Amino acid sequence: MSYKVAFLIGSESDRKIAESSLPYFNYFNLHLDLLVMSAHRNPHEVSEFASNARKEGYSILICGAGMAAHLGGAVKANTTLPVIGVPLPGGMMDGLDSLLSTVQMPKGVPVATMSVGKSGAINAAIFCAEVLSLNNDELAMKLDEFKKNGATISA
Repeated sequence: MSYKVAFLIGSESDRKIAESSLPYFNYFNLHLDLLVMSAHRNPHEVSEFASNARKEGYSILICGAGMAAHLGGAVKANTTLPVIGVPLPGGMMDGLDSLLSTVQMPKGVPVATMSVGKSGAINAAIFCAEVLSLNNDELAMKLDEFKKNGATISA
């Protein structure tokens, strides 16, 4: 069984960081759709996507955004699916602003927050595999293999 995950990024300039997670999604056999949508530039599109994500077969939504980093919260406001926030560098102190914006969600609107940048994008992929492995023994075994390999993917 392959699971479907969406990775939303606030702008095309964020693509390189998001794409650093692709080898991990491939390793865990998770289907990834990488989409550019901004909470500020196209909020209606973000709302519509998030509202329909479960019907469209998505299991988890990842949101990568910098600076004000409202994408994770805007998505979570419109879905009951798990949302993972990946703060991106570029603003104050190279990502501190986006980290604080992503992690400081109001009660009732949880967004699991990873570290800033490339490591956060990669950890989001691994976290997706861990969550989805709760109901998938094959994925759980793949995670065991990953851990035995020092938390690295084999070539």
